Amino acid sequence: MSEVGCMDIKTLPETGSNRSSTIGGFDKPCNGNGVANIEEHPVTTTSSMVSAGNGVVSVESGLENGNVEVTEVEYIESENLSDLEDVDTCIKELVAGLDSKDWVLLCESLNNARRLSKFHEEKMLDMLGDVIPLIVKSLKNPRSAVCKTAIMASGDLFITYKDHIIDSVDPLLVQLLLKSSQDKRFLCEAAEKALVALTTSVSPTLLLPKLQPHLLGKNPRIRAKASMCFCRSVPRLGAEGIKAYGIDKLILVAVRQLSDKLPESREAARTLLSQLQTAYEESAVPNESEPCSWEQFCSSTFPPSTAQAVLRVTGVGREGPILGS
Repeated sequence: MSEVGCMDIKTLPETGSNRSSTIGGFDKPCNGNGVANIEEHPVTTTSSMVSAGNGVVSVESGLENGNVEVTEVEYIESENLSDLEDVDTCIKELVAGLDSKDWVLLCESLNNARRLSKFHEEKMLDMLGDVIPLIVKSLKNPRSAVCKTAIMASGDLFITYKDHIIDSVDPLLVQLLLKSSQDKRFLCEAAEKALVALTTSVSPTLLLPKLQPHLLGKNPRIRAKASMCFCRSVPRLGAEGIKAYGIDKLILVAVRQLSDKLPESREAARTLLSQLQTAYEESAVPNESEPCSWEQFCSSTFPPSTAQAVLRVTGVGREGPILGS
């Protein structure tokens, strides 16, 4: 499954005296007939989700009358999304749908937000101030289907709007770091892919200051995910951009992560130091006032303990995987 996708929802008919079914199709929402009619049932706290493979899961919800409603959830790749047939209606109903307590309608509205961002970028841009807080709300939803759809919606927004989304990225970033650090694997993987979309779409000069506070958080798993994002974003500055941003500041960030509790953070720090060494050597010009070697630069810029930590990592070799690639 790709890093961005969509979720279509169908309610499967079930046979047997103790099961009921409701049919609802959302392949192309807002087709002129408005939102599909869904029979509402008072749902108890009983529910389960069973994977059927190929990105399809079945959600069973227990009903008060003893019946069980089974809903099939299918995640579809972003490139396979179809355009909306009634854009004006979708725009009119989007905010209300994103704030709905009906999880099926909520997922449909999240899907519509993704379609709008893909096919009607300008129209959706003016709504981001209202839409993003509701996507954040869906990211906190305890129902996994809603949460994953919101995660994928976040990835789509990053890819489409890039730097335009930077002023609203903080609450999205917090939730995606949390989701990428949890034990539910399918949510974790989706969140990691959304974070890749973020770090490869938004300018690093804007994103790095947003990431830095999370490198110092109390949760080690969140620190590790933030470290990986930071490591992935820095090379996009380029050699000259790293120099302008402040290579000494970036080195200190990496050094702090070298002693982190989790190996993911430490590996990200080692990779980042290797990248910074390469950037320095590509941009350094020997002269009388500037150290001409990496070793001289580190020794003259940092305290001995810091310089030794850096040289101990970079002196061994610079080969290794780039995180998130």
